[in-house]
Amino acid sequence: MGEGSQVSEKVKLLIAALALQACYAGFHIVSRTALNMGISKIVFPIYRNIIALALLAPFAYFLEKKDRPPLTISLLCQFFLLALCGITANQGFYLLGLYYLSPTYASAIQNSVPAITFAMAAALRLVPPHNVILQSMIYTRNKAAIAVCAEQVQVPVLKKYPARLSVTAVTCFFGLIQFLIIAAFGEKDIERWKVHSGGELFTILYAGLVASGISFSLQIWCIDRGGPLFVAVFQPAQTVVVAIMAAVILGDQLYSGGIIGSILIVFGLYFVLWGKSEEKKATEQVMEEDLRRHLLDQEKSHKQNAAVSDIP
Repeated sequence: MGEGSQVSEKVKLLIAALALQACYAGFHIVSRTALNMGISKIVFPIYRNIIALALLAPFAYFLEKKDRPPLTISLLCQFFLLALCGITANQGFYLLGLYYLSPTYASAIQNSVPAITFAMAAALRLVPPHNVILQSMIYTRNKAAIAVCAEQVQVPVLKKYPARLSVTAVTCFFGLIQFLIIAAFGEKDIERWKVHSGGELFTILYAGLVASGISFSLQIWCIDRGGPLFVAVFQPAQTVVVAIMAAVILGDQLYSGGIIGSILIVFGLYFVLWGKSEEKKATEQVMEEDLRRHLLDQEKSHKQNAAVSDIP
């Protein structure tokens, strides 16, 4: 009975991890479809973040009511900077890159973020590289090399303000404000703000509800049950799904150079994951040896003290 339930739990985790990657793969296709329909590259993320904020804010308020530290001016400035890097610049440059490239390239490049993050963390010595890699695996979704800067800001912010849902909600709020400021100067045509078809409405709802709502919940559940390393292992599956969907739905052609490049990026990701796994094993082994040595030293010390106390 116990083994059966354990297998069932693993199957659920496997299905959830694959569903998560499928949701994100669909986001790449939906975003490109939205651009093909003529949706503004400024209006689209504004609507997406409005929906995401409406979903996240109630959960963040009620679920983390007791765990949420008080906000300070310093924290608000860090949230603003995190939003600037992680939402405004990230989503803006992502849509700009997606406009000129294909969804397959966008998904493939995403797999290189943990490696770039490792290099930056090691060079800047801001935080331990392995911690940054895990954070980038958890939070990196649909991001370009800009996203790495967000990871460097995000890790220390989470240490000071460990309420993850609240961090995401407040960051989303600041990102929305920043996009609205940009829109005030760059998107004054009222026609660009109107939803003209059911297809446009679907892309906006998918981006907000699925990519920022369902996917976020699935990701938290998978990380809680399987760990960030388990979730990251399935990330290349997203690139495969995107390539198939882009060819079938958008009619994108697959070229040998792009296929080879994507394969190399995927292999690079797995080498990073393998290195992290080996590093974790080595660290645990060293800690076990240190603990064993410490216990032996304590036992030896107790025996010596007992022997001394027995001497008349």
